[in-house]
Amino acid sequence: MGDSSENSKRVKLSDGRFLAYRESGVPKEEAKYKIILVHGFGSSKDMNFSASKKPDLDFVSQELIQELGVYLLFYDRSGYGKSDSNAKRSLKSEVNDIVELADQLEIGPKFYLIGLSMGSYPTWGCLKHIPRRLSGVAFVAPVVNYLWPSLPNELIKEDYMGGLIEWGLRISKFAPRLLHWLVILIQKVLPSTSSVLESKQVYFNSHDMEVLKRTTGFPMFTKEKLRERDVFDTLRDDFVACFGQWDFEPEDLSITQESNVHIWHGKEDKVVPFQLQRCVLQKQPLINYHEIPQGGHLIVHYDGTCDAVLRALLLGEEQKVYKPVLDETM
Repeated sequence: MGDSSENSKRVKLSDGRFLAYRESGVPKEEAKYKIILVHGFGSSKDMNFSASKKPDLDFVSQELIQELGVYLLFYDRSGYGKSDSNAKRSLKSEVNDIVELADQLEIGPKFYLIGLSMGSYPTWGCLKHIPRRLSGVAFVAPVVNYLWPSLPNELIKEDYMGGLIEWGLRISKFAPRLLHWLVILIQKVLPSTSSVLESKQVYFNSHDMEVLKRTTGFPMFTKEKLRERDVFDTLRDDFVACFGQWDFEPEDLSITQESNVHIWHGKEDKVVPFQLQRCVLQKQPLINYHEIPQGGHLIVHYDGTCDAVLRALLLGEEQKVYKPVLDETM
């Protein structure tokens, strides 16, 4: 069914690629709830997902996992971590990878999905293409596709990220070598740091910046990694698939109360403004929306957020969070 190398289990997909994964929580044969987690841009199957102030590899409150009977399946999306790259990456191919992974590991006919940040586009794709396989879905700080026709033009124009993404898409498609050269050039003028993200304070609030000082969840965003062509190609292809033209937008989906869909977003998110999520909600009012007043883009790393996400998704409970794990002086 798969192989194992350097502590990574892998399954072989129908097109010959290998997909790496790790399992956590209770054994799947004993689990009441089975969840696949979809990591974001530059992350991996070792992404942080925590309900505890004491981070570890699983980054989830073990007491809660045992209490609820939760099986967690993390995987490296194509080109990330120990998974093979996919030259034909698309929204649909990301959905197919999730389906094949679930089937090969025999987790059952239905499962839950949690998509983090840019891991939201495979998650939206699953809502479109395999809704009957989903017991529920949680988006945490999801990105939006600026090509969605239903997004107001005036709001997109006000959001500087929309312009950056449009610029990035054009260069990614027509001059990828130039884009790689620009990335390397820009790094030379940034402050010396192990993570490129730590120098991007314009994208993160003060709580996020504290998270970046202590998390190891972004292995592909070091200056050394970004110079590698295969790493750059993976990030570029992922970016294009996420922000390129889709065959649907959220308002086209048939979401009911039984669909059990949640969005968690920070009101101080500088990567994806919360106003864009509210536009999505106008088209899909049956989505359960949870807004964290002082939350930035990295809310998944705040103390209590993941605990609340699991309880809302699995039990329908609403909890207050969500204090960032910070010094008392912050």
